[in-house]
Amino acid sequence: MVERTEDTPRGSRLSAGTPDLTIGVVGSHDLVERVMLMGHAAAPVPCRLVAAAYRDEQEAADKVTRLGPGVDACLFASPVPFELARRAGVLTVPATHVQLGGAALVSAIARAMMDDRIDPRRVSIDVLNRSEIDEAYSDLNLPSGDVHSRDEPGATGTITAFHERLLRQGVTTGVLTCVQAVADRLSAAGVPAIPIRPTSAAIRSALHTAGLLGARHRLEESQLTVILVEVPTLREPVRRASPRYWRDELRLSLHRLLVQEANRINASVWPIDDHSYLVVATKGSIAAATDGFRVLPFAARIREELGLAVEVGVGMGRTTHDAETHARGALTRSQGGKQAQGFAVDREGRALVPPPRMPPQSGGPAKPRGVEVLARLAAKLEGGDTVVDAEGAGRMLGVTPRTARRLLRTLVDEGLAWPLPPNRTPQPGRPRQLYRLIVEKLSR
Repeated sequence: MVERTEDTPRGSRLSAGTPDLTIGVVGSHDLVERVMLMGHAAAPVPCRLVAAAYRDEQEAADKVTRLGPGVDACLFASPVPFELARRAGVLTVPATHVQLGGAALVSAIARAMMDDRIDPRRVSIDVLNRSEIDEAYSDLNLPSGDVHSRDEPGATGTITAFHERLLRQGVTTGVLTCVQAVADRLSAAGVPAIPIRPTSAAIRSALHTAGLLGARHRLEESQLTVILVEVPTLREPVRRASPRYWRDELRLSLHRLLVQEANRINASVWPIDDHSYLVVATKGSIAAATDGFRVLPFAARIREELGLAVEVGVGMGRTTHDAETHARGALTRSQGGKQAQGFAVDREGRALVPPPRMPPQSGGPAKPRGVEVLARLAAKLEGGDTVVDAEGAGRMLGVTPRTARRLLRTLVDEGLAWPLPPNRTPQPGRPRQLYRLIVEKLSR
């Protein structure tokens, strides 16, 4: 099945009944049309082709961005748009391009030999590297010593100027170019220019490669992934002064939140013990939820809604056991402070990416230590009440509610306060978050 569309919206997915694999075809209109007409039959697996044609090579990066995550691989109709997209950093899926060396270059040289204005031994060639050029000329028993080349992709005007300069100097008689826009400009100026066009065999080979790359990418995205979430606050032993029902309510709230987050990425959640949870998902879903494993999964929302800091380890493997083993290894490294090794481990046991860097500290006053904050709050508590919220703590400390909320979270991180389940009310807005201060720790 071949789908022709000028642009495909970001995030578009396959409809029911269409093949599971999608390949985006990027290039000039005529070359994309040739690829699309060959269809998916040349690919090793059933696939769907989506066209992203442009008028100028400089649009290649934008076309790839528009394809977005809706494709499993990108096939570029020539090396030029491939290189421009790679340099722009927009390639998030495997990509390949149709080769213009070999038979395609030999064909262009043969056409140049038929043009009375061109001596194929004295021409200029762009985009292709020198080894490809020398090999093609050797196959034709032609010398290549006077053939000038420029393998650096660039703007149409830059490449055109390269060819025109050599022609003005009289060192070349014609041009063989991989860029159709360059051929059009030179031909309009009366310069003999032969476009290098891909052969049908090269297109079939590129489609085959793109299909293999896309299938492998899909398998990688479906790779089993296990996430271990541990809550240091719940890991501490229960003290008599701390009513157990607070812990139970906190666990219920945390489990409910994890289930909500897991449902968004088609994952499953199981509680392991009183302070840890196991989440099973796929690599693709976790990568999307963590900005490519750059941020900890679930941590931001847990801190925002429950005021809890969590420790997270992500692991992949061929079996659930292997994935969980790697996740525990990542979690242990995180707990040991070896953050440079990352919080996510692939199925070979290697860290995927470094953990996110902490934002730079502001130049404001130093944050008070947790014990000092707790002592200041305890001195102003009345009637033995140890439960406060951000507004009340702010009044007692003489700071804004926002600053008080941050200080209360610090107390939670240091084990000096318990976050209670949010006090939900019928009124709109953020639920009121209560904290129970563990003033007993001040007597130690």
